[in-house]
Amino acid sequence: MLYIGTDLGTSAVKLLLMDENGKIHKIVSRDYPISFPKPGWSEQNPEDWLHETLEGISDLTAFCDKSEIAGIGCCGQMHGLVILDENDRVIRPAILWNDGRTAEETDYLNNVIGREKLSEYTANIAFAGFTAPKLLWLKKNEPENFARIRKIMLPKDYINYMLTGAFCTDVSDASGTLFFDVKNRRWSREMLDICDIREEQLPKVYESSEVVGTLKEDIAKQLELPKTVKVCAGAGDNAAAAVGTGTVGNGSCNISLGTSGTVFIASNEFGADPFNALHSFAHADGNYHLMGCMLSAASCNKWWNENIIGTSNYKAEEEKISEEMLGRNHVFFLPYLMGERSPINDVNARGMFIGMSMDAERRDMTLAMLEGVAFGIRDSVEVARRLGLNPERSKICGGGAKSALWRKIFANVLNMEIDTVETEEGPGYGGAILAGVACGEWKNVEEAANKLVMIKGTTSPEPEIAALYEERYEQFKQIYPAVKNLFSKLT
Repeated sequence: MLYIGTDLGTSAVKLLLMDENGKIHKIVSRDYPISFPKPGWSEQNPEDWLHETLEGISDLTAFCDKSEIAGIGCCGQMHGLVILDENDRVIRPAILWNDGRTAEETDYLNNVIGREKLSEYTANIAFAGFTAPKLLWLKKNEPENFARIRKIMLPKDYINYMLTGAFCTDVSDASGTLFFDVKNRRWSREMLDICDIREEQLPKVYESSEVVGTLKEDIAKQLELPKTVKVCAGAGDNAAAAVGTGTVGNGSCNISLGTSGTVFIASNEFGADPFNALHSFAHADGNYHLMGCMLSAASCNKWWNENIIGTSNYKAEEEKISEEMLGRNHVFFLPYLMGERSPINDVNARGMFIGMSMDAERRDMTLAMLEGVAFGIRDSVEVARRLGLNPERSKICGGGAKSALWRKIFANVLNMEIDTVETEEGPGYGGAILAGVACGEWKNVEEAANKLVMIKGTTSPEPEIAALYEERYEQFKQIYPAVKNLFSKLT
């Protein structure tokens, strides 16, 4: 049988076709626009997602035996606010995960409602990118749109709704809304009251590999697929990437270097971070995970190369960096181009280079940018270590993971083994695996991941370089606290 996995990203939807042996038969990517109406704002039209997803499925399945397609697993960007009216029309553009307009609402939730209550209700505190602050912003700034809301959903749930008619979400994506009681895997009535919404406005919650429905007749006809194709609840992109890299089971770890960057540590037991620096979410494997998320990761690389130095040849820039430079760079970079989430939770934070002198070269700044992202991920790993979680190795995925230099920097900055997997399609591969589980191909997510995900290479830390980076990290940690108060005055 064949399974479709989708990854609804920030710049494109990526779809893949996988068989029961985990072999990928075809990959399709379809771009769509993103708008920034004001500084710090980030929006997309959900109808663009749907159009490109349907076109992508048609491209993906054009030359296969369509009767073999058994299931679809939709995964993708988390936290985005999608709202529909009584006629199921999109009311306004979706407010995305990396939108920073909700500083006032985030402050209200954390400091008026209070972090302790939020943690009690949801296992998390408010971050600007989460869905609940967006809804409060909408209520205050667009009351006419707020009054029209009949359905509130997340990005990939809009796709599932249009495919099947099922108003649904999954536990991993719901965890990032701040409406969800993560420990008990249900909507938090207290949070619904705080945000002035009714439970019927929110989707039914499923486990990620549960079937939510089959294709609607008109969609099946448009795609020329059987009406019997099952659609599972899917997952948020990070949980899906964890499934796609085999990061299931207690203590396993994955680092994702996409537009954003995450460190994801799976756990068989529920646990919340008392420091509120890491997110405590439900995992797509039926258990839980802790996650640190930085808003700008591989996007820092894109920004530096394409916007600043004007090149698309990232590899050529990396080739200018010799091994002798690792751990010895005197330039530092703060990777907060869109503000920052974990662990500092500061929408006003911004990127900056510091430490330049007359002998600083372009390659020093390129290296500082790569190192800054690794240091940012380590900030979250250090919180996990304080909680008693100390993974000795981690998988790595995402576009940034294709860089051997960046993998080496991560291995030495974190002082841990970094594994790459044979199939590097992260969320899309995870979505296809979830679809297979939903269709009964495997009995559960862990069995599927253990059977299908293979390690193809490992980057090991080198004691001398790791020791140098240990010293560099101690210096890096001092920069943000020293400039923190400036950011609110400058933005």
